[in-house]
Amino acid sequence: MAKEPLPPALPPESRTVGQLVAESIHLYRRRFWWALLIGLPVAALDQASAGFSVTAQTAFVWVFAPALTASFVGASVLALGRQVPRRNLLNAFAAGLIVFLPAPLLLRLFVLPLVLWFGLVGLAVPAAVVEGLGVRRALRRGLGLARADYLHSAGSIATAVIVYVLSRLVLAVLLHSQADAAERASVFLADLVLSPILFLVPALAYFDQAARAALASGSRPRRRDADVHHAVEPDGAGRADTQVEPRPAAGGES
Repeated sequence: MAKEPLPPALPPESRTVGQLVAESIHLYRRRFWWALLIGLPVAALDQASAGFSVTAQTAFVWVFAPALTASFVGASVLALGRQVPRRNLLNAFAAGLIVFLPAPLLLRLFVLPLVLWFGLVGLAVPAAVVEGLGVRRALRRGLGLARADYLHSAGSIATAVIVYVLSRLVLAVLLHSQADAAERASVFLADLVLSPILFLVPALAYFDQAARAALASGSRPRRRDADVHHAVEPDGAGRADTQVEPRPAAGGES
């Protein structure tokens, strides 16, 4: 029996959370080795903080903040699909550190406040990567993107967290039982393989939110691709758009 062709992917402005996660997994598969490096800080953090008190684990999260932020910047570059100026990367890294500052405290309360926070301001990182914005403008842009469809922004991150936690639990158990590996080694491998989805999903969510924001502003007629390059076709044709394409370095703020 012949397999039916998969339905075409929806454009970013109408893409569902489920399709966004599927696109993130597809991007992960295409850029596997680069994506695997993105998961290394999460795996290292879990190994370093294992067995410590909650207070000590909170401190560990802050210590690893630069590495975790670098993973998000790297995921944003993978989602864009092309090289970006170093200035963009530095601004994205600085914006990411600011966004990450309250994360360990929010995580101590519960994972939901952390998800809501990143859904509100987290898109500042890919905004700086893609649009070449300075730190302050990237933070404002992140808020603006969240307002375009906050449920989609926060829901995407929440879904990524759920997929990661459940898959990590299952994979860790399988690795431990079938390969007779040490528990810590099993957890490390599970974190390494699965945690990239935590960064790739919000990185791709930027394009969804940018397309939604453009439609809400009414600044241009609706197009199927919303003038945003898809992650599966990063070199697709499209006219330059200052909301989703890199700007000259001189245009960003420090």
